[in-house]
Amino acid sequence: MAARSLHKLIVNQRKTAQITGVKDVISFDMNEVLLETDMGMLQIKGKDLHVNRLNVERGEVDVEGIVDSLAYSEVSDFAKKGESLVKRLFR
Repeated sequence: MAARSLHKLIVNQRKTAQITGVKDVISFDMNEVLLETDMGMLQIKGKDLHVNRLNVERGEVDVEGIVDSLAYSEVSDFAKKGESLVKRLFR
């Protein structure tokens, strides 16, 4: 297995993003990409977002589209939110 690289985020003119240090891709659609990185959860919001390249072994993801916002949060915060949502769904 190839060595994972440290977390790095490069955004070029809000049209492309290259991310390293990705542990998992949680979800993605045309308006949002949610990644678990070495530095926590990374939420990318925008328009016409596409995951162009995904290399799970190396922890690399390339995203293309119009990037409107980037937000980090703790993985534990995401787990708590997800838990409460699941609990609400199954009540």
